[in-house]
Amino acid sequence: MSKARLMQGNEAVAEGALAAGVLFYAGYPITPSTEIAEIMAERLPLVGGTFIQMEDEIGSMAAIIGASLTGLKSLTATSGPGFSLKQENLGYAIATEVPCVVVNVQRGGPSTGLPTAPAQGDVMQARWGTHGDHPIIALTPSSVQECYEIAVIAFNFAEEFRIPVILLMDEVIGHLREKVLLPEELTIVNRKKPTVPPGEYIPYENNESMIPAMSNFGDGYRYHVTGLTHTEKGLPTGNPEVTKKFMQRLTQKLNPYLDRIQLIEEIQLDDAELIIVAYGCTARSVLEAVYIARGEGLKVGLFRPITIWPFPQQQLENYVDRKYLVVEMNNGQLVGEVERIFGYKAVNRLNRIDGELITPKEVLDRIREVMQHV
Repeated sequence: MSKARLMQGNEAVAEGALAAGVLFYAGYPITPSTEIAEIMAERLPLVGGTFIQMEDEIGSMAAIIGASLTGLKSLTATSGPGFSLKQENLGYAIATEVPCVVVNVQRGGPSTGLPTAPAQGDVMQARWGTHGDHPIIALTPSSVQECYEIAVIAFNFAEEFRIPVILLMDEVIGHLREKVLLPEELTIVNRKKPTVPPGEYIPYENNESMIPAMSNFGDGYRYHVTGLTHTEKGLPTGNPEVTKKFMQRLTQKLNPYLDRIQLIEEIQLDDAELIIVAYGCTARSVLEAVYIARGEGLKVGLFRPITIWPFPQQQLENYVDRKYLVVEMNNGQLVGEVERIFGYKAVNRLNRIDGELITPKEVLDRIREVMQHV
């Protein structure tokens, strides 16, 4: 049996994180994500966890990395400017393969921008915000129910694949209130621990799974952690062959698991002549427009990437020789991925950057316009 509750999106994220076993939160208040920090400040001490309000977002990211190294599932939440500040230490977590979850409740930008208005302008920053070649997982919910469920999945992915996971939300979903069913049982994943004696432990082993076992600080396994390119033992190196081997494993380690990582929703796509790609709050407007358009005899469908990164290219490639419409609350970010697959001529756009949600009517008008040329 599931328990039904009325929840806000940010509240559902906090509840999902707690259900996943988070025991450490470090952050700095910032609109529109602050409710997550408020809830964690109240709830974590009740379950033996720790909440710290840091001096800034740089320190917040550093703190959750340190806590994770000791074995605690760790969370931080932010928006716009704070997400920018996290990037250097986010890169450190990627290079050192430290599991943690970063929530970004997007707002209008750049800079201070529109603190209380929704946007989807951080899609490419989520992928390439920190420098260098690297993997990342970024998930985006479209409902309050998904905020809860995907928060759990985010921690599971972080722990299983030794990687920071970004929960890329938006202000609409963060502050929306909906019915949420809390399941009695959840699948919870914890990081793989070493099974060898301390003297034989290789913290960055290039093994068959591509995901090394991870010891907690204090468990008796001594190893070095550095943001420098490092050997399998964790020691800094400038050796080209060792560097190449490390970077190949780091950048390719998600590839064997894409079928499980790349979550999508497909609606009315089998006979669709026009496929609309949308995510987050925008997908809600698109879904209503799709149903109205179907009532008018227009063959349209929705392809919703829940996992934005790694982008679900293979799943989208199942629908060739169609027209495509990418709907985003930015000037065009994820649309580039769709254009890369199908070419510019096949892909249309609908964008809005004024801090207002794209309405079903706007989507419907654009559908009618595109379908005239199908």
